Amino acid sequence: MFGLPETTYFGKLIPKNKFYNNLAIDKKLERSFIDQINSIRWVHKLSADTLNVKKGNTVEEVEVFLIKLKTGDFDLNILKQMDRQLHYHLIFIIEFEERFQLWTGYKEESKNSPFKVGNYYHTDRVTEETFSLTIDGLTMDTVYENLVRQIAGNTLAQESSESLKETVERQEAREKLEKDIEKLRAKIRKEKQFNRQVELSTKLKTLLKQLEEV
Repeated sequence: MFGLPETTYFGKLIPKNKFYNNLAIDKKLERSFIDQINSIRWVHKLSADTLNVKKGNTVEEVEVFLIKLKTGDFDLNILKQMDRQLHYHLIFIIEFEERFQLWTGYKEESKNSPFKVGNYYHTDRVTEETFSLTIDGLTMDTVYENLVRQIAGNTLAQESSESLKETVERQEAREKLEKDIEKLRAKIRKEKQFNRQVELSTKLKTLLKQLEEV
């Protein structure tokens, strides 16, 4: 699918109740699995062997799952639950009415668990004719990084030679600044005292300058 090599095809159907039976998850999430998902198929296994690249220091395999939906509604917590249970790097292909959206949660090593899952990134709704993934890299680490960048698009646009981790951290800092700026602008609009408005406006200029530098 989406241009991934035939050597990586796996095609195993996974019962969706694997992700909620006998597990301590809330009933709302269980209902999301039952009501929203038609099927889950493990479609590709990307590894050093199936791609003929070197093993990574961090990334052992990248598993690709096709999730077919019953409705247009989709609970992101479904992906988070699968990421918690499966200790590999994952890519999700969400399908509804022959349209697709690719999702991935950026994973990095953690002291307390196999991986820490950060922000989720996704493509627009696409077809197999309008979007494809390119395997780019000599190790599984670089293959994974490039796949995440392809799915994230401009959200994780790379500057100079920064690593994916550095790009993610820069984007997270940018998003935090943007939220702080919006909150500050809302305070300025509500503030009636002139002196306080001036004080808040000075802070706003500082944040806007920081945003330009990120």
